[in-house]
Amino acid sequence: MADLTTEFLGIKSPNPFWLASAPPTDKEYNVRRAFEAGWGGVVWKTLGSEGPPVVNVNGPRYGAIWGADRRLLGLNNIELITDRPLQTNLEEITRVKKDYPDRAVIVSIMVPCEEQAWKDILPQVEATGADGIELNFGCPHGMAERGMGSAVGQVPEYIQMVTEWCKKYYSKPVIVKLTPNITDIRHPARAANAGNADAVSLINTINSITSVDLDSMAPEPTIGGKGTHGGYCGPAVKPIALNMVAEIARDAQTRGMPISAIGGVTTWRDAAEFMAMGAGNVQVCTAAMTYGFNVVKEMISGLSTWMDEKGYTSTQDFIGMAVPNVTDWQYLDLNFVTKAKISQDDCIKCGRCFAACEDTSHQAIAMSEDRVFTVKDDECVACNLCVNVCPVEGCITMKEVPAGQLDERTGEVVSGDYANWTTHPNNPSATAAE
Repeated sequence: MADLTTEFLGIKSPNPFWLASAPPTDKEYNVRRAFEAGWGGVVWKTLGSEGPPVVNVNGPRYGAIWGADRRLLGLNNIELITDRPLQTNLEEITRVKKDYPDRAVIVSIMVPCEEQAWKDILPQVEATGADGIELNFGCPHGMAERGMGSAVGQVPEYIQMVTEWCKKYYSKPVIVKLTPNITDIRHPARAANAGNADAVSLINTINSITSVDLDSMAPEPTIGGKGTHGGYCGPAVKPIALNMVAEIARDAQTRGMPISAIGGVTTWRDAAEFMAMGAGNVQVCTAAMTYGFNVVKEMISGLSTWMDEKGYTSTQDFIGMAVPNVTDWQYLDLNFVTKAKISQDDCIKCGRCFAACEDTSHQAIAMSEDRVFTVKDDECVACNLCVNVCPVEGCITMKEVPAGQLDERTGEVVSGDYANWTTHPNNPSATAAE
């Protein structure tokens, strides 16, 4: 059986699934329920300094984007860091860590960009017995307007400076949480590395407005007739997060730096993809807020089953395996050629592939009078748009074909055995009937 036990920065947890710093980790009650459900660790919702109280809005805090089946694809929030007293949080963290010594407990922190503020709070956090801290340099709303959150995370010099303070006044692992609201994620990651951070976590939420109420003419969620930008998360942000994790994992200046991946992790497969791309573990928020804490049971069983099927006995067996296969466009093999193939047995004759290709692509699909759709191999450029718009999974596939001569000017195939590929002897799918 696969062993999901994870050691990240020397911190052991029974599995790589941690809850991210967010409403689900705001209090002892939640965290205890999470651990009983099976979560391997938590990052406690961001603590602030003992200054003016944090006051959240008392109206709607979330906006949403749904799929056609009302499945939640993206969530926008305007909630601030914890609005509970610092001392209350510290006492609860202490009790939880004492009762769950085998689970990872990380404390997220955000205080003003002043050395004294960090010097004051770090010993208090260390006294809780928590396993490490996460520096919240990511929140794009509320706290950023106060010179914290993404206002720090967008300035590499500030990231390095604060990280150095934390390494000076705190003896346990320091994780730097990065904002995606920046042009090149490698620069803040390099700054964290230069400040001797033990790891980075990413991504934090993306600056966003999800919708506009066309009656009140205000962004949603609407508070007293006004709205504001918030932080976007959920399944919709996974591609952005996956790319940013990959950029850090393959960058010469940060290669090998531990990564805790965040951003749209909803299933075990999402987690496995992030880990293959270099992450040592994953953090989850929106999935837990959508389906409850027990969603981790499916993640654990799914990952374990997949690892067994692949012969992986430990998560270390596949972490980072995909990184060497991430490259820049100019290094792709232009002699690699595929062609679309439509399974007539699976085709429901909806015509979506034809419409997409005819109107917006390369006119490479023919439609007969009785609505039989076939691929024109000599016109197909293998863009795979037809695969993506087809409503029947597996009906249209891309088949590799022998390399041919390329037109150096256009990059298109000008010779080769493509015209008769459906009957070509090298085509494993070819039959006499075809």
